[in-house]
Amino acid sequence: MVETYAEALQFIHGRDRFKKKPTLDRMRQFMHILGDPQAKLNMIHVAGTNGKGSTVAFLRDLFMAEGQTVGTFTSPFITRFNERISTDGVPISDDDLVAMVNRIQPVVARLDRELAEEGPTEFEIDTALMFCYFASHPVDIVIVEVGLGGLYDSTNIITPAVSVITTIGLDHMKLLGDTIPQIATQKAGIIKPGVPVICGRLTPDALAVMDQTAASKQTDVRALGRDFTVKNQPKAETWGERFAYTWGDHRWQHLEIDLLGQYQIDNAATALTAFITYHQQRHLPIEITDIRQGLRQTAWPGRFERLTTEPLIAIDGAHNEPAMVELAQLLRQHFSQHDVYIVLAVLADKQYDQMVRTLLKVPNVHIVVTQFQGPGKRAAATPQALEDAVTSQKRISMASDWPSALKQVLTNVSADDLVLLTGSLYFISEVRQYFKDTD
Repeated sequence: MVETYAEALQFIHGRDRFKKKPTLDRMRQFMHILGDPQAKLNMIHVAGTNGKGSTVAFLRDLFMAEGQTVGTFTSPFITRFNERISTDGVPISDDDLVAMVNRIQPVVARLDRELAEEGPTEFEIDTALMFCYFASHPVDIVIVEVGLGGLYDSTNIITPAVSVITTIGLDHMKLLGDTIPQIATQKAGIIKPGVPVICGRLTPDALAVMDQTAASKQTDVRALGRDFTVKNQPKAETWGERFAYTWGDHRWQHLEIDLLGQYQIDNAATALTAFITYHQQRHLPIEITDIRQGLRQTAWPGRFERLTTEPLIAIDGAHNEPAMVELAQLLRQHFSQHDVYIVLAVLADKQYDQMVRTLLKVPNVHIVVTQFQGPGKRAAATPQALEDAVTSQKRISMASDWPSALKQVLTNVSADDLVLLTGSLYFISEVRQYFKDTD
């Protein structure tokens, strides 16, 4: 039995992260012993390479705008573990987390004995905590984000009301496959018989996998760019986006979000389509005033988030090559008239060479490569490795640690410049906590 919050975290983080053999059998057995708490929940399931967290946030705020209580399960956390299990955006309390750990700990011990070294993993425990918490603290709907992949993800024992797949890109290739169709097959693993599927902006080969999988499950796919569309409607203000949305009879102009980037318009539209689909299933009314309010008030920490305005310092959790392509597009669209100074720190198991090259394609970008304390056993790429990733050393320099890199950048910036810290969600979590502590 754990008695403190610190002991609860030690128990959670002390578990293995992966097992040799991917399976859902262990998770199903785990939940069955706990009384199948997931069966009591009304859920929407969200998978994808990038955009999952923002899509969850848009869905949360759309439902909240019409007065529903919304649970969310997301990963990783930015500041504290509790953020992963939240109700209406408020993280689970320390006391409740301790209580949930004490509920599942005896079951984990039992499975450890019965399954030898194949007992529950850290993420399976996270998922179990979430299912148990929302079963005992009921909400109207739970938005569940996949941890990794989809097919064998521990969340994939549920049958949701709607399945959402945001994007498909090359990431976690050692685990999911090294081609888009292979990765798409893993993500499509969340598709369930008769459950409608909403897809973000997918490549034709990825969308083909979704359509084929959905057809085999007697359901259908509603895809961005094919079945529903968005059109960017630029506005005078630097921050935020405005767009038009069309899906069947739903045609709305000048929807606004406070997040930056075309990809955030895509995420908002994908969430909106899932929201409408959910309401259609239940024959519930939809109010455009609620939709406008929900989209406009959505915030998601660490996704091109402003930390200060003078100078303008932002953080972004872009941590793989597809996300860097989107980030580069955002910089061209919104900051082409500014010098952009990027402090970049990346985990060593990522495609950091390609990430650096993608950012340097933006002509007004200057990069300082550095490092941070990687999570657990995952190391951060060294500044030398990042610098060696490009043949041309123009507009790229090196610092031994990120506070030194930031100090180096701040000596060069003017009032009109942008300072951006990016490369890893774990990195920006460290940065965000630093700025919070020094406020």
